[in-house]
Amino acid sequence: MAADFGFASTTDDVLDGIDLTGKRALVTGVSAGLGVETARALAAHGAAVVGTARDLAKARGAIDRAQGDAGTTGAIALEEMDLASLASVRACADRLVAAGNSFDLVIANAGVMACPKGETADGFETQFGTNHLGHFVFVNRIAGLMAPGARLVVLSSAGHRFADVDLDDPNFAHTPYAEFVAYGRSKTANALFAVEFDRRHRDRGIRAASVHPGGIDTELSRHMTPESRNALIARINAERPEGAAPFRYKTVPQGAATSLWAGVRAAADAVGGRYCEDCHVARLNNEDVGLSLSGGVRSYAQDPAHARELWAKSEEMVGERF
Repeated sequence: MAADFGFASTTDDVLDGIDLTGKRALVTGVSAGLGVETARALAAHGAAVVGTARDLAKARGAIDRAQGDAGTTGAIALEEMDLASLASVRACADRLVAAGNSFDLVIANAGVMACPKGETADGFETQFGTNHLGHFVFVNRIAGLMAPGARLVVLSSAGHRFADVDLDDPNFAHTPYAEFVAYGRSKTANALFAVEFDRRHRDRGIRAASVHPGGIDTELSRHMTPESRNALIARINAERPEGAAPFRYKTVPQGAATSLWAGVRAAADAVGGRYCEDCHVARLNNEDVGLSLSGGVRSYAQDPAHARELWAKSEEMVGERF
């Protein structure tokens, strides 16, 4: 299966020949970029899609434009949710639970990157609080809606290679703040969340995977200046292994493809608990240093014991047991 798809595969390539009529999917962060394309592609293949967004007007405009440009009209319902506010997260989850409709696929897509030091509404460091803790509470609260055979896909990133989680100081109370260290911590947490969620739910036939979508020029990088983006790419290229191809952006449909590959196309046992990139399961790679990002996943982002520790710390931080 993995050999059929790769770096350049798009959402339409991955879903070619697949009819999702009768399936229900949920995608967080559908106001721009990967979330919009993920929701569009699922709806185009027949799925009933629920998308979440902090700004519903922006999300509706983006979804309508994407569906109009692609000539598809599948229904995509919207729910308001701000992942940086656990009150908003819990309210959205409560509405979905009250509605009682099951889901065959949940894609935890939304996130922020490399933002200045700040706090969520609940006092958590912005990136860890938004990217990990918001999704941790939301997904666990709707887990009962996931049908047998359903899948959870959590968007991690090659940026997990920047830093492991710090369970002693998750909010940088005693550690000097660095934008990409904070981002790396949150993306490692995303991968570990998928590991432990998969362990807890696989007996119900529900599997979870994390994915690196690739480098895509989207609103995710809005906190970076053009100069800082160019400097980062130059450093990545300088640290790539000798003979490796230079960094290049994916298109949005290429970036969203791995989420759909892991969530729909790939065999459940192949991706359950694993980290995926370029429409295949990634290899363990602890060798590269710096910002090389040449592929693979750090072992600390796949360690089951580490994942259980993060789960317990996350429950402690949000004041809720799952």
